[in-house]
Amino acid sequence: MKVFGSSGTRGVANEELTPGFVLRVAKAAGTAWGSGADGGAECIALARDTRYTGRMLADAAASGLASTGTDVDRLGIVPTPGAQAYAEREGVPVMVITASHNPPQYNGVKLVGPNGVELSVATLEGIEEILLTESFAVAPWDETGRVREVEGVRRAYVDQLLEAVDRENIADADLTVALDPGHGAGALTSPDFFRELGCRVVTVNGQADGHFPGRDPEPVPDNLEDLGRLVRATDADVGIAHDGDADRAIFFDENGEYVEGDATLAALAAAELEADDVTVSAVNVSQRLVDVVTEVGADLELTPIGSTNIITRIQELAANGERIPIAGEGNGGVFFPEYRLSRDGAYTAARFLELVAERPASEVVAPYGGYANVRRNVEYESTAERDAMLDAAANQANTSDAELNTRDGYRLDYGDAWVLARPSGTEPLVRIYAEAREADRAEELAGDMCDALTEAKVNA
Repeated sequence: MKVFGSSGTRGVANEELTPGFVLRVAKAAGTAWGSGADGGAECIALARDTRYTGRMLADAAASGLASTGTDVDRLGIVPTPGAQAYAEREGVPVMVITASHNPPQYNGVKLVGPNGVELSVATLEGIEEILLTESFAVAPWDETGRVREVEGVRRAYVDQLLEAVDRENIADADLTVALDPGHGAGALTSPDFFRELGCRVVTVNGQADGHFPGRDPEPVPDNLEDLGRLVRATDADVGIAHDGDADRAIFFDENGEYVEGDATLAALAAAELEADDVTVSAVNVSQRLVDVVTEVGADLELTPIGSTNIITRIQELAANGERIPIAGEGNGGVFFPEYRLSRDGAYTAARFLELVAERPASEVVAPYGGYANVRRNVEYESTAERDAMLDAAANQANTSDAELNTRDGYRLDYGDAWVLARPSGTEPLVRIYAEAREADRAEELAGDMCDALTEAKVNA
């Protein structure tokens, strides 16, 4: 897909992602949905996260949708999973203005079907074709859509979360939760949710603010030092961090130590998977999840990185009668398909709290330690630089004795360790991931790949 990548379309707001572009995306989506795609829609909902440019771009989207003749329900600032819950409840598609974990200057568009699930690759390709050919539906002036503001969407989302988890078990544990919603949409829902679960809640970066003054939206260790300190200062049982649209959850244990997202996914999977189940993850899957799958006798399916690809594969497997109780990536984006086929940071956090209610967070994830992870990013400024770096990654693969997987980038598996280089679907970066039992080995693999790509970029 040229426009919709692994998790929607994103870019620097007012430069790459302009109001005019969002208007055209909205017209394409309104055309597809109004003409019968996904059952036909007389109304389309519109939500956004807290980003400073969100209202500007949502205004453009509302105009584009209404111009195709569909009514527009404006939901305001809502976590993406809250918008998905609204879609499922009301049976209407949703357009979400969000760049999720990307830096503050970014914004984006994510499209959700009337079942509350992000659109499949095939459906997105159909909308993309309308966009690229500009074959938009144009309603007569007196048949353009009406726009209305919808109240109470965040409250309804919190209420359904409370009904979906083991509220009594969590409340009985009398937990203290240190929460870092990162100034994103989760700042308006997660504090209430965890308090109503019976937890004591302390927060950092808890104000909704589209400039993200306290930290960047991506919940990675370098951005979460304040949360670790808050856990230690308040003697909290667990720390929880979200990204900008709160579809992810990342954790700290009771000692204020960062928990690798891969370890969290493995712990949650161990609690869910049974023999002959299937789980789905991406090509950067950790050996931690592989170990869990092997131990319980389940199967693991790998996809290219990104929620769209994982969702599409889950749907294919479910259509064939497979049971997929859990899926996701080690970045904090976890699916519980029997709950809803969406990544939901608050729900994932509550499911982790169910485990913490039985034993400390450090003990929950202890069986899934023993691996060191390294992540690097190499920026590029042109297609030529990007292509040169990918050629360098291919050369690394061809000159090594590693097992090669090219499903998404270049993954070199050495048996005792692996390294992956792949272009980001949302930013001008080539991302490098490495994992090994020994930290030095992971650093070496990531460093060698990073050096090769950097040299190629300089010489491009």
